Amino acid sequence: MVNVPLAAHHVQAVFFREDMVPAGLQDANFSGLPARPLTPIPPANSPDSSPHLLSLRLEGADVGGRQCLMKDRFLPAEVLKNMDLSVRLNRLLLKNPILVASGTFGYAREMSAFVEFEKLGGIIPKTVTPAPRPGNPPPRTVETASGMLNSIGLDNDGFDQFVAEKLPWLLTLGTSIIVNIAGKCMDDFPRMAEVLDGIPGIAAIELNISCPNVSGGVDFGTDPALAGQVVKSVCQSCRLPVIAKLTPNVTSVVPIAQAAAEAGADAVSLVNTFQGMAIDWRRRRPVLGNILGGLSGPAIKPLALRIVWQVRRAVQVPIIGIGGIQSLDDVMEFLVAGATAVQIGTANFYNPGLANQLITELPEAIRSLGATGPGEIIGCLHTQTTSK
Repeated sequence: MVNVPLAAHHVQAVFFREDMVPAGLQDANFSGLPARPLTPIPPANSPDSSPHLLSLRLEGADVGGRQCLMKDRFLPAEVLKNMDLSVRLNRLLLKNPILVASGTFGYAREMSAFVEFEKLGGIIPKTVTPAPRPGNPPPRTVETASGMLNSIGLDNDGFDQFVAEKLPWLLTLGTSIIVNIAGKCMDDFPRMAEVLDGIPGIAAIELNISCPNVSGGVDFGTDPALAGQVVKSVCQSCRLPVIAKLTPNVTSVVPIAQAAAEAGADAVSLVNTFQGMAIDWRRRRPVLGNILGGLSGPAIKPLALRIVWQVRRAVQVPIIGIGGIQSLDDVMEFLVAGATAVQIGTANFYNPGLANQLITELPEAIRSLGATGPGEIIGCLHTQTTSK
């Protein structure tokens, strides 16, 4: 019997061609999982001449301490290889719906050893502001139950340096680059957008009008009128697709998303972090240097899903879902709730290869719903109940 230990590995998928199943694998013992026979099908004399794959999938193995689930199934290789995963958010076309979120991926160089950039649906580098910002005083991060609080404070070297030194390299990575910008006043946004409009290769602009960790960072994103003005000013200043990244720290996100859509936004990103705090009660002091921070990670996923669903029902605008995504199930939940694409955020810190892995797994999940592409499952949630 073959023994396959999993404890030391973040195993997500193992694929074998039907005619190359290693001897003894049918009776393999996967540590921590019950042994389960794997029988190669269809038979070798199948009239289907296309190659088949035996897919042994270990979902969530050793990630977040969750129990692994083992599934075996056979899929035509062309389904995984050739499924069109592209999605459109008005003027923005992405090769697939898996993006990496601003503030969790640096300027991408930091992830070079872990990620195949060209396979990503897109990269959103960390937020840039007109002038350099030193960020907030430390400590800037603290782990919480099922998540983390951060109070980075938009630490960056400023817009000019980003355009001169960071952006040229980013534009060579073979995927959509969506530049995330923030400003202290209304005029900052169109001024930066106008410069970006003149640089070939940029896919879109994401407006950060929702950062809870800087003074005035959420002002534009908590007032529908102000949010609409920012979006409109940027749309009038450049020809690039515009995405508004919205805050959840309001009574309802719907009117703000509506204002952004009416002002010309091609999509809205939902959501940025929830404002929170951590306290060291023994010292009677806040843990974060800025006192308050933004909560992200799995803890906020149910809240983010609720907001995506609410906006999808009320506003005619494509949605990019954000909040606690760390597995294929999470991605599918956001798509079914109404998101056209998703951003991987906090999970990048502890599993930097997750986005690539999800792209590999996505076709099988879509096919399991009887669909041929992501567009067929977006917003397909059934909420009607039947009475006996």
